[in-house]
Amino acid sequence: MKLTDFRYELEKIDVPSHPVEPRDAAKLMVLDRKNKTITHEKFSDIHKYFGKGDCLVYNNTKVFPARLKGKKEKTEASIEVFLLRELQPENKLWDVLVEPARKIRIGNKLYFGDELVAEVVDNTTSRGRTIRFLFEDSNEKLYKILDEIGEMPLPPYIERKPEEKDKERYQTIFAKERGAVAAPTAGMHFTPELINKLKDQGVRMAPVTLHIGWGTFRQVEVEDLTKHRMDSENYYISEESSQIINEVLDSKKNKVVTCGISSVRAVETSTTASGHVKPAMGWTDKFIYPPYDFKITEGLITNFHRPESTMLMLAAAFADFDFLMEVYKEAIDKKYRFFSFGDAMLIL
Repeated sequence: MKLTDFRYELEKIDVPSHPVEPRDAAKLMVLDRKNKTITHEKFSDIHKYFGKGDCLVYNNTKVFPARLKGKKEKTEASIEVFLLRELQPENKLWDVLVEPARKIRIGNKLYFGDELVAEVVDNTTSRGRTIRFLFEDSNEKLYKILDEIGEMPLPPYIERKPEEKDKERYQTIFAKERGAVAAPTAGMHFTPELINKLKDQGVRMAPVTLHIGWGTFRQVEVEDLTKHRMDSENYYISEESSQIINEVLDSKKNKVVTCGISSVRAVETSTTASGHVKPAMGWTDKFIYPPYDFKITEGLITNFHRPESTMLMLAAAFADFDFLMEVYKEAIDKKYRFFSFGDAMLIL
């Protein structure tokens, strides 16, 4: 398939700048892949589509406040640093983006508030730098300061400034493992009460970790999708989670429902020749687009994604491209909310 196959009109869609409250009050569109039918629900009703022994796979990554405002040494010029990933925790080295890039050079010191100073130690790209925090206390103390002074990295299409409450709301209730700069937004619809309801029904829970990077918002720039390369992202699947998933797969009567595109990429990366998921820790640049033979994922919870995005391509590979394009037209007609703070779909 080609990039332009995944275009659709943006003019009529609703892109909210804030999430609904409570979390599970979002709309839910349920898609039946076999019969090509659509059912309209509330997300709080999603438990009706799970049975005893089914498995919910979710991403437990935690978004950290990655956007820092500061001053450059001597000139006191205002600068912005976007923390992409921690390279060497023991040396407090980070891979970052900087603005204005032309004025931030190797050797410059950058000041953030009263407690934190960083030094630029390398150029990586036109806007990319490697910085070292000149901070002699523990990493835990450094993280605490970053949490206090940093802003949450809202998606670029959210046209408002980050708010303090975004540190809780641009996060899933599963958030545990620090490392993402974008939220696994399909999981943002769950509440503790809804998870307890699923557990009471006998649904099994299998957390995985994939730290979503800023590359999730990078545009695909090639028409031939076979030539696109995803940014690598760090992931982890535990022995316990892999065992739960495999037991459900082997049962032949229960289903594995994966919450979010990032969770799908994690489990579909770590598959065996026998069609099971294996424990793993590493990096994945797996790019899923039609056609694709899913080995692990039997149901998918996801949001409505941007045109020409890799998230939309994965959803189309799972749902069937033509069916999903029809679904998007209906979602627009029925005023579903799109993107990170929008509504959800369950594809079965």
